[in-house]
Amino acid sequence: MRVDVWSDIVCPWCYVGKRRFESALAAFAAGDAVEVVHHSFQLDPFAPRDRTSSRRERLMKKYALTPAQMDAMDARMTQLAAEEGLDYHLEGTVSGNTRDAHQLVHLAQEHGVQDAMIERLYRAYFTEQRSVFDPDSLVGLAQDVGLDRDDARGALREGRYDPAVDEDIDLARRIGITGVPFFVIDGKYGVSGAQQPSVFLEALGRSAERGAEDAGGDLA
Repeated sequence: MRVDVWSDIVCPWCYVGKRRFESALAAFAAGDAVEVVHHSFQLDPFAPRDRTSSRRERLMKKYALTPAQMDAMDARMTQLAAEEGLDYHLEGTVSGNTRDAHQLVHLAQEHGVQDAMIERLYRAYFTEQRSVFDPDSLVGLAQDVGLDRDDARGALREGRYDPAVDEDIDLARRIGITGVPFFVIDGKYGVSGAQQPSVFLEALGRSAERGAEDAGGDLA
């Protein structure tokens, strides 16, 4: 079974959704046989690649929030993350273009450490308040999961995985994905959002049953 996941590095719900899905996978009888593939999605694809801005100010402007409403929203998100064992520190975080971070996820996929890379990026951004936009910071994070520094830097400098990022985003558009996280289970079932583990577990079970039925039909 294969699960394809679309997410963005700076999406707080995506990290929560990753944890909830992992909880479901741990409870799924055939969890060890599930291949998880991460795909790129950009919530703000037109953000400048050479500078960052205040996440707080951008969201307040986008959703017409008051400072008090923004504080309350961050507090709720931090509490939800804590319930999944995640330590969010949202104050002072910045927004920017995540394309280079996504390029590293593709590089990591080629080396069999894709999940470790996206996990490292999430933790850097949401817990450690490290940059996931600056090339030097990104290269350091790539090295943390065992990737070669020079290879990572070269990939970013060359835009080596820009086409792969574009392909992921185009596929999301064709599928009809407009928000993340979004999970496609075995090409049959789509699960939108950071659902509770029980929802993911049910979808995994349905997909497994469907696969068994299809296999039985082929044998017949």
